[in-house]
Amino acid sequence: MPKGKIISAIAACSLMAAFTVFDARADVSVSARSAILMEASTGTVIFEKDPDERMLIASTTKLMTALVALENASLDEVVTVPAECVGVEGSSMYLKAGEELTMRELLYGLMLESGNDAAVAVATHVSGSVEGFVRLMNDRAASLGLENTHFVNPHGLNAEGHYSSARDLAKIMAEGMKNPLFAQIATTKSISFGARTYSNHNKLMWSYEGMEAGKTGFTKKAGRTLVTCAERDGLRLICVTLNDGDDWRDHTALYDMGFELWQAKKIAGEGETVGRVPVISGTAPFVAVRPERALTVAAPMDMELETRMELPDFVYAGVRAGDRAGTITVTGGGRVLARAELVYAGSVARLPGKR
Repeated sequence: MPKGKIISAIAACSLMAAFTVFDARADVSVSARSAILMEASTGTVIFEKDPDERMLIASTTKLMTALVALENASLDEVVTVPAECVGVEGSSMYLKAGEELTMRELLYGLMLESGNDAAVAVATHVSGSVEGFVRLMNDRAASLGLENTHFVNPHGLNAEGHYSSARDLAKIMAEGMKNPLFAQIATTKSISFGARTYSNHNKLMWSYEGMEAGKTGFTKKAGRTLVTCAERDGLRLICVTLNDGDDWRDHTALYDMGFELWQAKKIAGEGETVGRVPVISGTAPFVAVRPERALTVAAPMDMELETRMELPDFVYAGVRAGDRAGTITVTGGGRVLARAELVYAGSVARLPGKR
């Protein structure tokens, strides 16, 4: 079987540069025509095989459908099923014209049962038409900087001009998992609404340690498509395989390699003080500094990390909490892995009478 590349392409915090390093410690073969294994929070790419090829993606399209719906509608909204939803080709919730369901139930049916009829119902409810909803999908793709994605429908049935790539799908999943409602739906194994029960088609949810979520897809032309997300010890990885006849094995092998060789190293938690700066003419002699956001680095287990802070020798009062103080940079293997802004953790007023 053809082999992909074990690499790391770091896009960290405010520093969006990328680099490539071949990692000879693992030898992974995948059946997929296109694949990627990516760390979710930093965008670190651990493995890739033709990740930017534009391909048919089948029902993994519904990751974007769910994300856009959640960002533009409430779960408690009642949706009246339009006639055009009934009998949509492929996987189905078997909706009936005029039936009323909540957006919540439709999205569970969309993500777990992969209902193509649910996709049309969601789209027409949110935007008034499938075409209007597809514009929202493409606008959201543009906002994420996806260069190899274009949607024509909300369900993923084969259509001219409907495509994405393994890298872009990984970014969509990463963005979705930041949304608590998306994550709640995507991580559900099974749920019932009245007489209907929906079960997640990602069978790794029951068999792989740390498996959180996933979306399957299949058409004869696209082949088997699979996007999954797994987490162990704070390291969240996303795996995508496209046109893959052995996707369960490939995802298992890639996750095994990723969790064995890589780690998520927390540099600083949210609000955690990492240093201080002397204050001249202030009501306090020092002011603490912290990263503007929690800082975590994805790196190989055996990589030695070095943290460097750039701060002023002193600062004049008054100092305002949240003002920029400097930067914190994490390096490893001779490369910059992450860089974030440092801000003042508190305010320090000027002493009365001091200039």
